[in-house]
Amino acid sequence: MRVLIVADTHGCIDARIAALVRDCDAVVHAGDVGTADVLAALGGAVTAVRGNNDVAAKWPAAQQARLAALPVEAALDLPGGRLVVVHGDRWPARGRHAALRSAYPAARAVVYGHSHRLVIDTDALPWVLNPGAAGRARTNGGPSCLLLQATPQGWSVSPQRQSDGYRDAV
Repeated sequence: MRVLIVADTHGCIDARIAALVRDCDAVVHAGDVGTADVLAALGGAVTAVRGNNDVAAKWPAAQQARLAALPVEAALDLPGGRLVVVHGDRWPARGRHAALRSAYPAARAVVYGHSHRLVIDTDALPWVLNPGAAGRARTNGGPSCLLLQATPQGWSVSPQRQSDGYRDAV
């Protein structure tokens, strides 16, 4: 099973990242979505959580119901284990990975956003993954995401970074 992992779109997803959806079985968004249009661009079966910037004042009035439906935490049972999704703002940057591992010891991996920094920490279980920012805000060299391959025999994760300069964004 291939899972596209994104975060921190803040209302705009890079079209190159959105195009990766066609080769994936599932999509995860780790918060700071920004608008329901981003979720629509990622397809119908997106598992998304609310980020600290996903507040009523920042979302279009017509999309308030979709915003209200976003949980602060989600989990997906994938082949080979459970993937937990949070935004990450509830844990201080210092010690965040240890705190996430402690909070979700039964997970195979924990995905978080918030920092806009791509991180793949597979040094211990659960893995701690951050896809970076998939939109325009604070992309640190270009929009990024992660591709997770989950099988009953094992998981692998690969970073996908796009160069600076944006194509049409959705």
